[in-house]
Amino acid sequence: QVQLVESGGDTVQPGGSLRLSCTASGFTFSATAMSWYRQAPEKERELVAVISGTDLASTTHVEEFLKGRFFISRDNAKNTVSLQMNNLKPDDTAVYYCTAGKIDRSNGNYYYNPDYWGQGTQVTVAS
Repeated sequence: QVQLVESGGDTVQPGGSLRLSCTASGFTFSATAMSWYRQAPEKERELVAVISGTDLASTTHVEEFLKGRFFISRDNAKNTVSLQMNNLKPDDTAVYYCTAGKIDRSNGNYYYNPDYWGQGTQVTVAS
């Protein structure tokens, strides 16, 4: 069965960095789009970043408000997807979820739809 296991969550000070990892199993990882979402307390879950499978050349997308600080990457040999987070701010405090899904194209735009979710890993940014 599909399994997504996140790791790397921690408590860091503002301005610090963290690298989250997600190890996947149970599906053809290299061909599958992966993403990170996050959910802060009392807020809706939001997309952080997406990386496509080999069909779209592992193209990455990071939400505009996180560009320049967050970076997504994948290692198909290790079935892992990572999220590098730099210059962390208290507003980045959230549970971060790894997902596996599909990218659909409609009217020239690409849309990511998650099919499977990990259990989440807590990131807390506080001084």
